[in-house]
This record gives sequence, structure tokens and C-alpha cells, in this order.
Amino acid sequence: MSGVYLDYNASGLVRPEVQDVMAKALADNGNPSAVHAAGRRSRARIETARAQVADLVGADPTAVVFSSGGTESNAQAILSAIAAGCERLIVGATEHPCVAEAAAVSGLPVEILPVDADGVVDLGWLAGALTRPGRAVVAIHHANNESGVIQPIAEAAALTRAAGGWLHVDAIQSAGKITVDMRTLDADTLTLSAHKLGGPQGVGALISKEGVPIIRTLHGAGQERGLRAGTENVPGIAGFGVAADCAMRDLPTAMAHKAWRDAAEAQVTAAGATIIGGAVERLPNTLFMAVEGWDSPQQLITMDLQGVMVSAGSACSSGKTKPSKAISAMGLDHLAPGGVRVSGGWGTVEADWVRFADAWVASYEKHRARAAGRVRENA
Repeated sequence: MSGVYLDYNASGLVRPEVQDVMAKALADNGNPSAVHAAGRRSRARIETARAQVADLVGADPTAVVFSSGGTESNAQAILSAIAAGCERLIVGATEHPCVAEAAAVSGLPVEILPVDADGVVDLGWLAGALTRPGRAVVAIHHANNESGVIQPIAEAAALTRAAGGWLHVDAIQSAGKITVDMRTLDADTLTLSAHKLGGPQGVGALISKEGVPIIRTLHGAGQERGLRAGTENVPGIAGFGVAADCAMRDLPTAMAHKAWRDAAEAQVTAAGATIIGGAVERLPNTLFMAVEGWDSPQQLITMDLQGVMVSAGSACSSGKTKPSKAISAMGLDHLAPGGVRVSGGWGTVEADWVRFADAWVASYEKHRARAAGRVRENA
């Protein structure tokens, strides 16, 4: 790929190791439900990947249900909680749209769990909400996909557990960037997506705590222990497994991004940008910034023309050029139209961050000079 790619939170570049294993699976793609040799080889690829994905989050392989992606798995988790007797939903204000929308169409009452000015969920509010009648499913992502702000999941789990609720954690952004452990987080259900790890798009997983009942949302044959019908995407699942394995291998060096990110952050801050969530713990690869008077689409086009690929926040909304949901939820509406997210990954080097910062600062200075010129002309 030419240019500088700094949009890993939207979709990571596919790792070479993943490409290799997927090519082999495509060349030997028997149906994994078949009993002949090709089928058995496909089944072995799936079960190897199941163990690799489970290892990434400290889970038992039998708890992993593969799906078409994070959106499907998040919906399955919420529907499973409802089927298990949850009567209402509490959803974080900065959750990914697929979680918010799944809650909205569930037919149950939905309460929005507010965040503070740094984007961290209000645990005091949650504690109060959990005292109200009705068993609740609480949905909080481990790390925000826009700002990278890390949430106090273990503390939320303790509150939810004490109230007899169900905690669902979307760990799609955090996995592979920081340690994610099912036992430590104490979540009932947790979701992952392959393409955030350097795997293929269109593959995800739902992982459940032992004893937590999961229902199937796609009906048909008995694939995935009867929990997700349809012939498995063997090449994609095999790629997911290798991506998870590589992500776990690279986790000790993932923090290198923090120093590179922080240097770029200091440069854009000096030029006038506001860092979103900068006062709290964030993913080491993520920089979310905003300015007034220079809308996100204009910034993205300017950066792209200089060979630097970044985004305006959530990949599910940035293509529609909507103001940032995360920024608005933090009470910073005046900055929401001007948000830009920069996110590195396995293929990022320090020079990529330097190039971004240099290009953005120079472009912002030109933008302000043009804006000042227009003001003088209209005076």
C-alpha cells in the first residue's frame, strides 16, 4: 500500500502470515462438516483458530462462537441476555453503533449510561441505575473505537454482578493493543473482530463465560455447536486465528506506539488541536483530536492528498461525515464536527506518525491563514 496508513482502528492491514494461511485454506477448502480428508483438514483449521482466539483473551476454546463479524456477535450477545431473562438494557453513551442499534430494536427499555468529560463511564450513575427494578444487561466497550479511552470494566462487572445483571463487553478495539482477559474483566460475554487484529474482514467471535447461555440467531444446521448456523468461513476463520496469535505475540511491543503517538500529540496540540480523552488511559495506538472551524471531511481530504490516511472517528459513520458521537457524549459539541482519529497498527513505524504530524500542522496553518484572509476581505 502506498502512502501512510494510520486507520487501523477502522480496519487493520492484513498481516502477511494471515494472507499465507488463508491462501492455503482456499486451495484446500473442503466443507468442515464433511467426514472425508478435505473436510477433516478444514475442521482442524477451525479448531486451531478457535484455540488461538481463545488464548488471546484467556478463554476456553469451547466458549468461542465464530460469526460474520463484531456486529453479528454483539447482537447475539444482547439477544442471549434477553433470552436469559434480562428485562432492560443499559448501554454506554459512546458505544459502537452496532451495539446501540441492537439495543434500540430489542423492544426493551434502554437507558444510556453517561460518560464524563474524558469519555469514562459514570460508575456512580450505573450503581444507581442497577438498583431499579428489572434485571439489566449492561453493554460497555472495553475501549472506545474513536478516542481509545479505556473503560473500568472490572469495576462495572462488580456492580453488575452484585445486582444480578449481565455484562456484555465489546473488546473489538482493545484486543491486540492491550491485555484483554475474560477472567479479569469478569464479563458474561465478550466480542472480537478479526480485521482489527490484522485478519480478514467479515469474521468475528462471541466468547462467553462458563455457564452463560447463548442462543442462536441464525437457524439451520448444527454448525458452531448449534449456536450459529451456516457453513463456516474456513479461510477467514483460519486467518482470524493466525491474526490473534500474531497479536498476542506482538502485545509486549504494542506500547511502542505510545511514545510515537505522544510525540505527534504534542506537535498537534502546540498547533491548536484539542486531544479527546487525553487526560485518561487510552489505547497506545490511538490519537483522537479536534479543532473548531475545520470540518473533519476537509481535514481527511487534505491529509489524503498528502498520502496520509486517517479517519474522522467511527468507520461506520465517518464515511457519512457525521459529527463524532464520542465527542458529543463528552459534552464537547463545539468540537464534534472537527474530529480526526489517527490509529497505528502492526505495520506502523515511527516515521508514519512524524509524517502525519508534520502534514497536519502545515495544513492547519494554511487553513487558518486562508480563514484569516477571508475575514479581512469581508471586513
